[in-house]
Amino acid sequence: MAKVKKQPRPKAITPKGFRDYFGEEVSQRTEMLQAIAGVYHHYGFDALESSAVETVEALGKFLPDVDRPNEGVFAWQEADDDGKGDWMALRYDLTAPLARVYAQHRNDLPNPYRRYAMGPVWRNEKPGPGRYRQFYQCDADTVGTASMAADAEICMMLSDTLETVGIPRGDYLVRVNNRKVLNGVLEAMGLAEDDPKRDDVLRTIDKFDKVGEAGVRELLGKGRLDASGAYIDGVGLGEAQADPVIAFLTSRADDVAGTMVNLRAAVGDSKVGAEGIAELEQIGELIAAGGYGADQVLIDPSIVRGLGYYTGPVFEAELTFEILDEKGRKRQFGSVSGGGRYDGLVKRFIGQEVPAVGVSIGVDRLLAALREKGRLSTTPTGPVVVTVMDKARMADYQAMVAELRNAGIRAEVYLGNPKNFGNQLKYADKRNSPIAIIEGGEEKERGVIQIKDLILGAKIAESATLEEWKERPSQFEVPRGDLVAKVREILASQD
Repeated sequence: MAKVKKQPRPKAITPKGFRDYFGEEVSQRTEMLQAIAGVYHHYGFDALESSAVETVEALGKFLPDVDRPNEGVFAWQEADDDGKGDWMALRYDLTAPLARVYAQHRNDLPNPYRRYAMGPVWRNEKPGPGRYRQFYQCDADTVGTASMAADAEICMMLSDTLETVGIPRGDYLVRVNNRKVLNGVLEAMGLAEDDPKRDDVLRTIDKFDKVGEAGVRELLGKGRLDASGAYIDGVGLGEAQADPVIAFLTSRADDVAGTMVNLRAAVGDSKVGAEGIAELEQIGELIAAGGYGADQVLIDPSIVRGLGYYTGPVFEAELTFEILDEKGRKRQFGSVSGGGRYDGLVKRFIGQEVPAVGVSIGVDRLLAALREKGRLSTTPTGPVVVTVMDKARMADYQAMVAELRNAGIRAEVYLGNPKNFGNQLKYADKRNSPIAIIEGGEEKERGVIQIKDLILGAKIAESATLEEWKERPSQFEVPRGDLVAKVREILASQD
């Protein structure tokens, strides 16, 4: 008889491009999202939790740089009898589902509809350092109004959000630009809407922050050598034809009025360009009326990321403080949020244009920034641990935990093997518990308990002399009835 081959054990590894998040990270993210939600709610936005799965048809074109069907998303076909089931996919952002929700429920929703959403999204892209296939986004959008007041409000709300979560003024800047102004520049260059060079110019403009003015001019012309020595072919424009692009990218002046003058020169007689400039002027006026200065929200034509996706104003929140990269070099932290006006997204469903504007915050990026600023606790406090000295008296220990929990104090009973008391204290240390409660048979008879201040005990163990240790004991004997009061007192002293 043939020997039955054993089924190999599965490997305990996370799938490529994914990771696990443990208690501290999850708690920090939850706390930050609650703070952000508070700002959004304060501004009058309502929460929306849409499905994590959408039909491929509803998602439409997936990512701006991907053209192949289902590429860029995790998709599968529903099984049915004739093999023609719907194609489904995990959402790749929170905006495409919003367009579907609005189109489906628009008759029941207020108009304009203001919503915020938070949750994971999935992208079937090649993973890399710090780049995962699942990550969190945090969005706020207004659907149904073309008023620039909605755009200005998003920028002001983004400023408030960053300051609320712990990024101080001076360490961030919300920059604002407009896709229509860029369209005006392209018109001034003589590039028609169907000219294939338009996309080449857009891609070149997108490199401005990396290669600077001189590099963009070279790439618009014959080409340039990159840092590796490879030659990159240019768009092939003449110097005069490239001038409007350079004028556009370098048009920021000391004040909004000066910037607008420079932009008008860049767009020439373009009607759409003039319309975009007028929109930027409106946003500037509204932001100033709201009391926000140029150190918070700034009209800045050099912001070009995402211009291919948006139809009007675009904005980006950039953190301006310096960090050290993996090679020890100083660099700015960079962007943590982006957004803009996208007036064509709902049209796919209902056949008519619906104006919309929104912003998305990169949750993991913002959490990393808060860690850099020291605004997140690296060692969150664990629960009070009630130790077990006698398994037969588990009901007594559960009663203690219930008292603590009813008083609003996080607490748990040790549920491992209670034989070795030292292991119970090691467990408490590993949980970063502030306090351990001890009640043996002798304490039970006398109606007392021992309360061990684990935080103070650790500090004393690090540096205290024997005399200091005697003067500052970290373990207290108190009447059983004083359990909650004494725990509260110790917790207050640890803050």
